[in-house]
Amino acid sequence: MTPLGVQIVVLAKRPAPGRVKTRLTPPFTPDQAAALAAASLTDTLDAVGAAPVAARALAFDEDPDGWLRPGYDLVEQVAGGLGDRLAGAVRDAYALCGLPLLLVGMDTPQLTPRLLAAAARRLLVTGVDAVLGPATDGGYWAIGFRTPRDHAFAGVPMSTPATYRAQRRRLWTLGLRVDELHPLTDVDDVATARGVAASSPHTRFARLLADLDPAEEGAA
Repeated sequence: MTPLGVQIVVLAKRPAPGRVKTRLTPPFTPDQAAALAAASLTDTLDAVGAAPVAARALAFDEDPDGWLRPGYDLVEQVAGGLGDRLAGAVRDAYALCGLPLLLVGMDTPQLTPRLLAAAARRLLVTGVDAVLGPATDGGYWAIGFRTPRDHAFAGVPMSTPATYRAQRRRLWTLGLRVDELHPLTDVDDVATARGVAASSPHTRFARLLADLDPAEEGAA
């Protein structure tokens, strides 16, 4: 299969205890929450690595030792809030190869190569300038640009129930024609973690959650 002329970028941070998935504690310990984040990131990198696209990049927040895989370019995250880091990752990844770009996070281990390929194809449709994948918590799990625009994230409140709507409105304000992707659930807390695991039991994330979850122990 000829690779799609799209780059997929994974925005991630090192899954260290106490700095990732803190809303999973309790019932999980910080070490367990970090292990679940690591499993989610591994699932994401696997899916992106198997997607039929021309380029891939990891936008990491520190030394990527152990996480940068063959076939992935490295993009260093800029300082600042999430909007700043998104803008920097899009800008710097696009500068590497100049391809239409799809950016995803590390909180959707249910991603599959097929789903990513479908999203990438939407970026190549005539009349589409950007894509946006809504998340069930009001945010978004993916954003993509045929050609990135400056200030695409300016004024968008991040990590709120209104983030998706505000981001879509911002893209419209810039004159971009936006196509909506399939909605997904981010792993934010215990309830969403269990829901995502139930929907994608084949993932590393789901298998680890089953091993660690006190609810599963109680049911055994």
